[in-house]
Amino acid sequence: MNSLMHRILDIAPVWVYLVVTLLVFAEDAIFVGFVIPGETAAVLGGVAASQGHVQLWLMIVLVVAAAILGDSVGYEVGKVVGPKLLQASILDRHRGRLDGAQDYLARRGGWAVFLGRFTAFFRAMMPALAGTSRMPYRRFLLFNAVGGIVWGAIFVVLGFVAGQSYEAVAKTVGRDLAFGAAAVVVLALIVWKLRERRRERSFEAEYEASHASPMTPETD
Repeated sequence: MNSLMHRILDIAPVWVYLVVTLLVFAEDAIFVGFVIPGETAAVLGGVAASQGHVQLWLMIVLVVAAAILGDSVGYEVGKVVGPKLLQASILDRHRGRLDGAQDYLARRGGWAVFLGRFTAFFRAMMPALAGTSRMPYRRFLLFNAVGGIVWGAIFVVLGFVAGQSYEAVAKTVGRDLAFGAAAVVVLALIVWKLRERRRERSFEAEYEASHASPMTPETD
């Protein structure tokens, strides 16, 4: 944690703003979320703000704006090239989750756009799926904006609180113990993410099994 903070503080504030904003935007606009979740960038922006390196309010504004604009671009991509995009071979390994996301969007409509913002895969794909399904843009924008505001504020503030808490603990018990505590938290997050991935894979397997074509018995 200490090393991470120093690395962030070594970067000029304008670059922190720019990199965080671009990563959040790109996650939904061009699906970078498959590689680097936007929430990670938002949290790091909050950590930088906790050290006084950037302004908290401005970081929140930029993350929220990037989230809303990125989703809007993703929506347009889905609207224009949606069917071809959904058949791309790169998505084959995610086919179960993709079909599940389409079903979820069909059932929940705008609420799927809002709730999808809080799951990495849905956050990357839901805007394009909404565009492909021809959801009215005004309806999409409403739920997209509310989701972007709530998501952006939560994760930037989460990073800010984490950075502040680390400094408070470090001053009280020393940086070695504070680093150890931070490492435990990071380990717990990794375990949680791994379990989340396992649940997603289990869902994919169950979905594919339930949608597999039944084998027809051979006749003499």
